[in-house]
Amino acid sequence: MSTGEGEAVSMFAMQKSPEKQAIARQKEAANSPIITDLQARRSVLPSGSPFAQVAGPVLEANSRAAESELKSARLRAAAANKNWLPQIGPNISLTSLSDIVAQIIVEQVLFDNGRKKAERAFAKADVEVAAVMLADDTNERVLTALGLYLDVAEARERVTLESRALKDMQQFEWIMNERVKGGVSDMSDLNVIRSKLSEINANLATQQEAAATALAELNAMSTTPLNMVSGLTNLEVGMAQATPLAVLLAEAEKERDIAAATMERAGLLPGLTAGGTLGDGGSGIGLNVSSDQLLGLGTGASLQAIEATKEAAGRRVSQAQEDSNRNLSRLESRAGALARQVGEAAKLTALAKGNLDLFQQQYDAGQRQVMDVVGVYETFAARQTAEVGLKYELALTRLELARALGLLADGSEI
Repeated sequence: MSTGEGEAVSMFAMQKSPEKQAIARQKEAANSPIITDLQARRSVLPSGSPFAQVAGPVLEANSRAAESELKSARLRAAAANKNWLPQIGPNISLTSLSDIVAQIIVEQVLFDNGRKKAERAFAKADVEVAAVMLADDTNERVLTALGLYLDVAEARERVTLESRALKDMQQFEWIMNERVKGGVSDMSDLNVIRSKLSEINANLATQQEAAATALAELNAMSTTPLNMVSGLTNLEVGMAQATPLAVLLAEAEKERDIAAATMERAGLLPGLTAGGTLGDGGSGIGLNVSSDQLLGLGTGASLQAIEATKEAAGRRVSQAQEDSNRNLSRLESRAGALARQVGEAAKLTALAKGNLDLFQQQYDAGQRQVMDVVGVYETFAARQTAEVGLKYELALTRLELARALGLLADGSEI
């Protein structure tokens, strides 16, 4: 019993309290503008909205492989922060068959051309890269889930439209069948209507299958079934709301590349260390001037190549900024165009409904044939379908814009 309690106490002692973890995160954010930016981001998904109802369970089921990478990077950064301290290690050798010499090696770097500082900068930038990758991975998962949800919602709405069209076309078939029996209409018109019925039935089955497939995939990503969630969310998102994740990643990678180049440069130049061995036969403490690589005729070119690496890292940030601006501008323009098209499609649908009502009245008055009404009805049904497609395309485009900005999940929760 006592052994179990001792193990529990030791395990508890190894874990930081939530308060200490929060303090550590605050210190980390204070030293990193990138992590501060990520933590300050707020999701554009309104609380309680259908989109938020989907995102919540999906994030709870996230395996968060990128989180392990971030944890590993943080541990490496914590280790690098102590790299300026003296290093010690054992040195045990067998001098003869009977004598064993045990010594302690001590080494302290006095001058290293900025290598130790670069190691700390590299570890810090590595944490920032991992943090951006985690945010990117989380936002991508939410976008995938919401894309599936839009597929489900659109397919369900199309099923509703096809079911209504099927019922109406069956009524037209009954009327035409009676007219054929009475010798008023030709059998070819009845065959045309029956062909249209077959097409509607095929479309209906296709949409039902699409809804079931997307819903099954969505539920596989979630901790709870999402069958009952319905409706759309009107997102307010613009490219000026946040710095794109791709740009933050490029900036973090730039700092990491510069630190790596600085370490490589330090390895080409001589450094000064103080060290020696303590113990039996130890040499005491002395100074040592050395470099990781011997100097040669190509050393100058190697140093120039390292400086070029730093310049290339800066240019990659500019390229990422340009690419992100192009992508965001495209998405924002696309969203504006789709919003306009949705409004126009709604007007066209209303106009087609007015024409259908007019033709129906004229048919009831004996001024129109059944096939005339059927043709106008098909136009009305096509307008409805087009409006639905545009509506969901607009919703997906806005989600893609929010995903590029990293605004599909709260940064502090990630």
